[in-house]
Amino acid sequence: MVVLGTTGEPATLTSDEREKVIKTIIEANNSRLPLVLGVGSNNTQQVVYELESRDLSVFSAVLSVSPYYNKPTQEGIYQHFKAISAASPLPIILYNVPGRTACNMLPKTVVRLANDFNNIIGIKEAAGDIVQAMKLIQTCPKDFLIISGDDMVTLPMVLAGGAGVISVIGQGFPKEFSEMVRLGLSRKVDEAYELHYKVANAIDLIFEEGNPAGIKQIHNVLGLSENTVRLPLVNVSDDLNKKITDFIKNFDK
Repeated sequence: MVVLGTTGEPATLTSDEREKVIKTIIEANNSRLPLVLGVGSNNTQQVVYELESRDLSVFSAVLSVSPYYNKPTQEGIYQHFKAISAASPLPIILYNVPGRTACNMLPKTVVRLANDFNNIIGIKEAAGDIVQAMKLIQTCPKDFLIISGDDMVTLPMVLAGGAGVISVIGQGFPKEFSEMVRLGLSRKVDEAYELHYKVANAIDLIFEEGNPAGIKQIHNVLGLSENTVRLPLVNVSDDLNKKITDFIKNFDK
């Protein structure tokens, strides 16, 4: 379970709120699932400070996003994660999401990091580029985890040799989406694609007006939580709300 990932809106939480989220999830989880903590910034020293000062004993790994806004070179990305590797007492999962960072972490940089630092163990790859994902699977060390960060290409990535997914839609339809991944890992392709196409329209819907407004609306319709998001994000439109509601109403028909 990833704590303070993108969908949790950590960019707009205060320090006190972040601590409350962490404490709440640790208590609610009660050691049932391994926890991964999102620790990322475009300020390398800030990430290093958090890794060196925070009690990470209850976490199994950290997820760290490639620096956003600054648009570093590939060498800058490498040096950023080199510093994080030196500071982290836990295994590190890289996070490549160029749609948010405005900078793509290229396979050659990932391969370099994977080979140079033993505690960098995998990547959440969310470029939405299946060719790039396949290049990672082909060129990274065999024990390096290539994890999908893009729900729509998760199954093709798994079938190509990927390790699984850190998902958004899985928070709305955990049973179906996790079973799809398990079937894919077991090479039960037809059954896996049946589940993929069952949830595929929902994936489009939750990203139609941006994440996490879409998945929070699914939670709202399912009665799991309110659909509150924090500015500059806003709730989904009435039109999208209707489409999400209709999808859920017809989901098991």
